[in-house]
Amino acid sequence: MSVTRPVGSHTKTSGGLAKAALPYADAAGSEAVQVYVSNSRGWALPPGDPKQDTLFRDGCGERGLPAYIHASLLVNLGSPTELTVERSVDTLTHALRRGKAIGASAVVYHAGSSVDPAHDDKAFHQLHEALLPLLDLAAAEDLPKLLVEPSAGGGRSLASKVEDLGPYLQAVENHPWMGVCFDTCHAWAAGHDLATPGGMTATLDSLIATIGPGRLQLIHANDSKDACGSTRDRHETIGAGTIGTAPFAELMAHPATAGIPIIVETPSKEHEGHAADIALLKSLRP
Repeated sequence: MSVTRPVGSHTKTSGGLAKAALPYADAAGSEAVQVYVSNSRGWALPPGDPKQDTLFRDGCGERGLPAYIHASLLVNLGSPTELTVERSVDTLTHALRRGKAIGASAVVYHAGSSVDPAHDDKAFHQLHEALLPLLDLAAAEDLPKLLVEPSAGGGRSLASKVEDLGPYLQAVENHPWMGVCFDTCHAWAAGHDLATPGGMTATLDSLIATIGPGRLQLIHANDSKDACGSTRDRHETIGAGTIGTAPFAELMAHPATAGIPIIVETPSKEHEGHAADIALLKSLRP
């Protein structure tokens, strides 16, 4: 499949990676997939099933689906709690190795938070100490890339506005194995007014000016239940939320999104909601 902006969804895996994810992707009309390889809100690191891994990898290959892993939502490399940082590194290491086994292009994780204002400066030093060896390992072993996803803001976030990615990337010496995942709901919640005409375009312009070309490698396309600047991360069906449909047409037309897979993480009963959002985004492609 050769699509300029492939659109897919976060995809269920319960019951077996290939057994669950591939039929779901087919039913939703997905051109890309994103999955969890561990509990989204836990630290357990399951080994995976080699047979399912192979079936998933081959199935994605046959369909031309780029695949991505979303790491546990507990990952926080900026935490003042040493055990949380250790577990976060272990979780990302596990996700990268699982990613290679299933043919994933990259592992997405949230930027994290220093939690306590007194920990702000140390958090970026921690980021440097924890992430650089991991990025070096991933590059040396040809593991997937790591993609940092700015948060919805609040809570001493290490990166929420797109401009925050400048210091974040500097903390890891602009490592070539570090990429960025842009989430529309998070950007809106962090205060980027995507709904005003030209707002999405201006935000993407600012993003690329901050991170440079080639660093944006995945997009999460989600509408929002809340107001701009709310710092609340509550996703909504595309066009049914406070962002609206028109900004997503700007997203699909922006030169920086050419060749970048787009994943919806919107509310969905089974595949139907995702199928509708995927179809809408496909219709907005130039």
